[in-house]
Amino acid sequence: MVHTVRISTYDEFDGTVNKIVQERKGQNIFVLLFGTENPDTGKSWCPDCVIADPLIRKHLEEEAPADSVLVEVPVGTRGEYKGRSDNPYKLHQRIQLKSIPTLIKWTENAGTDKRLVEEECARDNLLSAFFSA
Repeated sequence: MVHTVRISTYDEFDGTVNKIVQERKGQNIFVLLFGTENPDTGKSWCPDCVIADPLIRKHLEEEAPADSVLVEVPVGTRGEYKGRSDNPYKLHQRIQLKSIPTLIKWTENAGTDKRLVEEECARDNLLSAFFSA
């Protein structure tokens, strides 16, 4: 079964991901960046994220190796993300977030990371290839 870790604040991100990379050498680590859920609905404010989320989770459970890790990273409320060039995930040297949802296959070497962005995260064929590679 895929292990899920949730990042609560940006300050936790690097330390948590680096620790997972060290502890899980050779295992698949997937980082999912998405719009933070609305507390009233439990769903992201981002419509593309709402569409992609169940598809990502389905493919992750069915096709990723069982020892994989999913790191869930809410990037903020609509006001904290949309139109804000100072969102910390947009400024993060490795992530350089441009759109959500973004799904990254995180590796020890940033140059070998793979990613799906926005509507790519809702395409079955791309998700299958992403998780089974």
